[in-house]
Amino acid sequence: MPARPTPAAEAAAIAVPEAAGGWGSLQGIAATELSQAAGPGAIETLAHLNKPDGTACTSCAWIKPPTPAAFEFCENGAKATLWDLTSARAAPEFFERHTVASLRQWSAHDLEKEGRLTEPLRYDASTDRYLRTTWDEAFAAIGSTLKQTPPEAMTFYASGKAALEPSYLYAAFARMLGHNNLPDSSNMCHETTSVGLKKVIGSPVGTCQIEDFDRCDAIFYLGQNPGTNSPRILHPLQEAVKRGCRIVTFNPLKEAGLVEFINPQSPLEMLTGKATRLSHLYLQVRPGGDIAALMGVCKHVLARAEHEPGLLDSGFLAEHTDGFNAFREKVARTDWPELEQASGVTRAEMEAAGDVYAEAKAVIGIYGMGLTQQVRGSEAIGMLVNLLLLRGNIGRPGAGCSPIRGHSNVQGQRTVGITEKVALAPVGKYREVLGLETPQQDGHNTHAFLEALLAGRNRVYLGLGGNLAMAVPDHEAVHEAWTQMDMTVHIATRLNHTHLLPGKDSWILPCLVRSEEDIQDSGNQFVSVEDSFSHIYSSKGRRKPASEHLMSETAIICELAKASLPFHPRWLWDEWRADYARIRELIARTYPDQFHDMEARMHAPGGFYRGNDARERIWHTASGKAEFTDPTALNAGPAGDGLRLITLRSNDQFNTTIYGHSDRLRGLEGERTVVLVSQAEMARQGLVEGQRVTLVTAMEEERRRAVAGLKVVAYDLPDGCVAGYFPELNPLVPLSLRDRLSDTPASKGIPVRFET
Repeated sequence: MPARPTPAAEAAAIAVPEAAGGWGSLQGIAATELSQAAGPGAIETLAHLNKPDGTACTSCAWIKPPTPAAFEFCENGAKATLWDLTSARAAPEFFERHTVASLRQWSAHDLEKEGRLTEPLRYDASTDRYLRTTWDEAFAAIGSTLKQTPPEAMTFYASGKAALEPSYLYAAFARMLGHNNLPDSSNMCHETTSVGLKKVIGSPVGTCQIEDFDRCDAIFYLGQNPGTNSPRILHPLQEAVKRGCRIVTFNPLKEAGLVEFINPQSPLEMLTGKATRLSHLYLQVRPGGDIAALMGVCKHVLARAEHEPGLLDSGFLAEHTDGFNAFREKVARTDWPELEQASGVTRAEMEAAGDVYAEAKAVIGIYGMGLTQQVRGSEAIGMLVNLLLLRGNIGRPGAGCSPIRGHSNVQGQRTVGITEKVALAPVGKYREVLGLETPQQDGHNTHAFLEALLAGRNRVYLGLGGNLAMAVPDHEAVHEAWTQMDMTVHIATRLNHTHLLPGKDSWILPCLVRSEEDIQDSGNQFVSVEDSFSHIYSSKGRRKPASEHLMSETAIICELAKASLPFHPRWLWDEWRADYARIRELIARTYPDQFHDMEARMHAPGGFYRGNDARERIWHTASGKAEFTDPTALNAGPAGDGLRLITLRSNDQFNTTIYGHSDRLRGLEGERTVVLVSQAEMARQGLVEGQRVTLVTAMEEERRRAVAGLKVVAYDLPDGCVAGYFPELNPLVPLSLRDRLSDTPASKGIPVRFET
C-alpha cells in the first residue's frame, strides 16, 4: 500500500473550482451592476470607497488603510455599494399592488430586487397592505405607543451597519425610555468573542493591528471564509505567503479563498492567471472539532518542548499567564485517539501544524463564525488562546488574536453603548454628560428577546436596520409570535421578510444609505465607524438620495425620541440632528480615554486607534493575567452521534441579503434550496445526487423542525457533516442550541437527519 502523502502535500494538491479574486470577482461585480443599474455615481463612489476622503464600505469590517490601494474595495464591498445605489425603487405604488401575504411568498432576492424604499409606510390590516403615510403621522403614532408601553416590554434591535453617531443616540434613547433591551447583530455571530475572549485575555476584541500581518511568519486560520465574507483580507494573506509566512487552515469545507488567490489589482496576475497558494496545511475538521485539533497542536508543541529548551516562552508564561500547569496536565492525560475522533483530523496533521507553530517566531490566530457559532464556541476561542500563549504570541509585534467581524460597524456599536449589560454601559458618564440615570436591570440580548417574544412579554419592536426575523433560529414559532406584538417599527433601506411580519401596528421608516448625502442644518454630515482592528474612521456620502422623502438614521432616532420622551434640558435632539459633530462631542465626553479629540482624529488617513490593553499585556481578567482554560469537551458541538449541519453564506450573499444565485467559488449555481453531502455520506444514507429530501432537526423531538425540498448536491465534506445556506436552513436551529456563555446560536453543528 502506498504511503499517505504528507499533510503539506495534501494541502498543495487541493483543487477548487476557481481561485478567489481574479476575473470571477470582476464578473460578479459586473453582474450586480447589470441587475441594479446603479449608474455612474456608483462607480465614482467605488473609486473613493474606504479612502480618507470617501465613504466607509457597508459590507465587512476590514481595515480602511492609511495608504489605500488604487481600488480599495472587494467584490462584496462593490456589490453592497451597487445594491445601495440601485436605480430600482419600491415606491408606495408597489405596495398598493401587493398584499403582505402575497409578498411573504417572494424570495429574499426578489423582494430586495424591487429596490430602495422611498416613503414612510404604515400597515393597514383591513387591506393587508403597507400604505403611504407622512413622517409626522408616523412619529406621532409611534411616540404615543412608546409612551404607553412598559419599558420592559419593548426591544430596540440594532443591525451592525449603523454608524457610531446614530448608534450612540439609539442606546441612550432606549435607556431614556427606561430599558436596556438592546440586542444587536453581534448576538448572532461574534458575541462569543465579546464574552469568550474577554474571559481569557480581558479584552472583547482582537489584539492585532494590520502591521502585524507584515511581521508574522505563521497564521492559524479557523472557521472563516475570506473569499466570500471578507475578500480584502486576501491581499495581506497573499503578501504574507509571498514573504514566507505559512498558513495553517482549520475548516470543514475546502474554500477557494483559503486555497488560492489571484489579485484583481495585479495586471500580471490577471493576465497570466497565476494564483498564489495560500494554505500550507489544510485540516478539514468536522463541525466543532477545532477544540480537539488545537489541543492536538498544543500536545505536540508541549512534547517537543520537553526536548527543546526555550521552545516555550517560560518568562511570559510565569509573568503573564494563569493555569498553565493545569492545562499541561490536561493535555498529557488526553490521548491521540480521543483527539483524532473528536477533531476528524489525523495525528500527523495535528503534529504538522504543531511543527509550523513551534518553528514560527510570531503567530497570528484568525477566526470567524466557525468558532463562535458552536455550543462551546467560547471554549474553542479559549483553546486558540491557549495555543497562542505557549510561546507568548499575544502582545508583541507580528502576533496576536484576530477575530474577523462581519458587519461594517458591529464592533463600534458595542463600543458606544449598544449592549444589554448594565456593567458594560457608561453608567457614570451618562449621568454626568446627559443627566441620565441608567436602568439597573440587564436587558434583552437576541436570545432573551426571542424568549420574551414567545412568552408574549415583548410588545414593541424597533429595528435599526437588519432582517432579524430571518436571521434568528426557530422560524416557525418565532414568526407566529412576531405578528402578535402591539407594534413593529423598521428603519430600513429595502424591503425584507421581517417587514412582512407586521404587528398589530407596523411602520416602515425609509432611511439614507451611507454613500448618500446627509444634508442637515449645518450641511452634509460625516459619520464614523470602527473596524475589526479598533480604528475609528470618518465617512461621508456624496450621492443624491434615492428619494426626497428619505431621512437619515440619526434624524429618525432624534424625531422618535422627541415624540416619545419628556423635555429634558440636556437632551438636545434638534441640535444633535442639525450637526453630528455635537453627537461626537457626546461620544468623546462619554468615553474620554478612547475618543478624545475624536472630531479631528477620525479624519486622519487610517483614522485613529482607540487602544487595547491586552495588546500591551495588561490583562483585565479575574486573575489579572491571561487565562489558560480547560475545555469541558473535546468537540464544541452538541453531545451525541449522527449528522451535523453547518450553515453557510454563498458568494452572492451578505448575511440575509441575497445579491444573486451564484456560488461560483464552490462551483454551485442557480439554486439555494440545496444540501451538500459527501459521496460517502450519500452512500451511507442511500441518497443519490439531485434527489429532493427533507432535513429534520434531530433534537427536541416534541417540536418538529424540518425543511423540505432540498436538492442533494455532492460535495467534499468531513464524515458526519452536511451543509446548506442560511437563512433558508435557520428553521432547523432550535433556540436552545447556543453557546452557553454568549447565547450565540450554534448554527455550525445542528443535529439533523434525512427524510426521503
